[in-house]
Amino acid sequence: MLVDSHCHLDRIDAAPHGGFDGLLAHIREQGVGHMLCVSIDLENYPAMLALVEPEPDISVSVGVHPCDRDREEPDIARLVELAAHPKNVAIGETGLDYFRADGDLDWQRERFRVHIRAARAAGKPLIIHTRDAREDTLRILREEGAEEVGGVMHCFTETWEMAEQAMALGFSISFSGIVTFRNANNLREVARRVPLERLLIETDSPYLAPVPHRGKPNQPGWVRHVAECVAELREMPVDALIEASGENFQRLFQPAMNG
Repeated sequence: MLVDSHCHLDRIDAAPHGGFDGLLAHIREQGVGHMLCVSIDLENYPAMLALVEPEPDISVSVGVHPCDRDREEPDIARLVELAAHPKNVAIGETGLDYFRADGDLDWQRERFRVHIRAARAAGKPLIIHTRDAREDTLRILREEGAEEVGGVMHCFTETWEMAEQAMALGFSISFSGIVTFRNANNLREVARRVPLERLLIETDSPYLAPVPHRGKPNQPGWVRHVAECVAELREMPVDALIEASGENFQRLFQPAMNG
């Protein structure tokens, strides 16, 4: 089954498709069998959940993105409460992003720790965002016992060495449309080397549209382009890559495709 393991359906402009139902019909026509709609804040989480709740082929996560300090700050009890919903399969996205950050970033690191502790309390895997923060991301994952729940390093853009260390902690590696970009040679090498049983694909839509749609608003139907690129890199049939990544998704997010 073709699965988009990370998208933000509530942030896609559905107007060109005649509304949200039209958008979903378009995505399904492109062969996508399941989507994980990922939370980035608590303020919009109820609306996001309400939007996708009737859809059996969409799961959700709950979390607060590391980039925006001016958001409702989560606590462990609140995250665990929200994660108990039957549509919810993960905690995140969470992590560290030092790319556009400056000053004292203790708030980011503490927010990350809260999410890991909530994931362990809820027994749910983590969805990790990391950018320019390799050492701190891995250190905090280890210090907080994240290997107890595992999860996914989403939209991976880091080194093979980081991928190895993340996988040693029980994390899968997910590739987005970035892997299709012409200048992504180092990332493509990681995509070749990740064990097939630890590999996921995603769009991160509406962001990071893959080639040949680069620069346009992204949507989950284009996850097939990611699958085609990764399959070509690994010199394997695209259908086999799609099947394996779908099985990996189901194994990691076990309730996801149970309706």
